[in-house]
Amino acid sequence: MNKFETNAIRTQLERSNNLEHSVPLYLTSSFVFEDAEDMRASFAEEKERNIYSRYSNPNSSEFVKKVCQMEGAEAGFAFASGMAAVFSTFAALLDSGDHVLSARNIFGSTHALFTKFFPKWNISHTYFKIDDLDTIENLITPQTKIIYAESPTNPGVDVVDLELLGSIAKKYNLILIIDNCFASPYLQQPINFGADLVIHSGTKLMDGQGRVLAGITVGNAELMDKIYRFSRITGPALSPFNAWVISKSLETLAVRVDRHCENALKLAQFLEGHDKVNWVKYPFLRSHPKYEIAKKQMKAGGCVVAFEVKGGLEAGQQFFNSIKLLSLSANLGDSRSIVTHPASTTHSKLSISERAETGITDGTVRVSVGLEHSEDIIRDIQQALQ
Repeated sequence: MNKFETNAIRTQLERSNNLEHSVPLYLTSSFVFEDAEDMRASFAEEKERNIYSRYSNPNSSEFVKKVCQMEGAEAGFAFASGMAAVFSTFAALLDSGDHVLSARNIFGSTHALFTKFFPKWNISHTYFKIDDLDTIENLITPQTKIIYAESPTNPGVDVVDLELLGSIAKKYNLILIIDNCFASPYLQQPINFGADLVIHSGTKLMDGQGRVLAGITVGNAELMDKIYRFSRITGPALSPFNAWVISKSLETLAVRVDRHCENALKLAQFLEGHDKVNWVKYPFLRSHPKYEIAKKQMKAGGCVVAFEVKGGLEAGQQFFNSIKLLSLSANLGDSRSIVTHPASTTHSKLSISERAETGITDGTVRVSVGLEHSEDIIRDIQQALQ
C-alpha cells in the first residue's frame, strides 16, 4: 500500500492514446456515443461512462478518486464551490420535517442556510456547544437525521471530538457529516472516527494558491448516490478546468500543508507571549483547551491561527490598517498569508450576540498562515501589533 504522498501524485485516470505524462484537460460539455444502443444503455445506467459534464467528466472524476482515496471514502461528487457542496449534501438528504443537530461554531453561510432558508422547507435545527458535548444526546429528537460539525472550526480553530460524535451518531442511527476544510485530508480523516460524509471547500488548502473555486463531498456510497442524483439534476457540478487545477494541486498537498503547519505553530508561539494579545488559539499549542483531542485526530495543527488584539474594535482596525506584507482578504489556505477580521467579514451577518456565542469578538483576528518565510510573517504581524 503506497503512502499518502505517493497516492496523491500517482492516482490518475488511464492515459489516452497520446500517452501523456500529465493528465489532459477535457474541456467538453458532452460526450458522443458509438450508436443508438450505446446511447440507450448509457442513459439507462447499464454501463459506466461519461455522458454530460454536469454528471461527470474525466477531470472531476480524477479529483473525486484522489480525495476518496485520501479520506478513505467509498464515493464522492465534486461541486462548483464549498458552499455548493454543503447545500447540496443537506438538500439531497433532508426531507420536510427533518431536524439537524449542528455545532454552534460553523461558517456564517452555513448558519444562514440553517436559519434563513431551511425553515422555508420545514427543516429545523438545534445547536450544541462544542465544549459541552455531554448535552448532545438530550437534543436529539425523533425527527433528527443529521449531526453536523466543523473541526477545526471557522474562525476560532476550536476542536470537536470526532470519535465522540461518531459514537453518538452510530448509537442513534444518525448521519454524521464533518466539514474537514481547515484540516485537509492530509491532516485528518473523519471517516476513521465515525463520520459518514466529509465535506471540503477545495478553494482552500486543496487548491492552495487562491486560483479557483471548488467543493467536494465524499463518504458512504449509498448516501453519495442520493447526493449524486440530486446534483445531477440541479447542476452544481465542478467545471472540468477547475477540477484539473485542483487535482494537480493535490500532488503537492502534503508538502505544502507541512510548511503551513510549521509556520502557523511558530506564529502561534510568538503571539502567545505578546503583550498586545489577549489570547491565541491554535490546535497544536499546548494551551489550546482541546490540545489532547487535536493530537489524537490530527497529524498537525493546520494553517489557521486565531487571536484577539487588546483594545477592542479600534485596536483591531489599527492592526489591520498597519499590515504591510500579508493580504487583507476573506480567503484562507492560500500560499500567501492572509489576515481576516471575522466580525466584519466572514461572520458579519451574525448578530453581536450570535458572534459572542461562538467566541468571535470585535478584536478577533484570523490568520491563514501561508508559505512565506516564517520570520517575515511574524515580523509583519509584530510591527502591526506595535
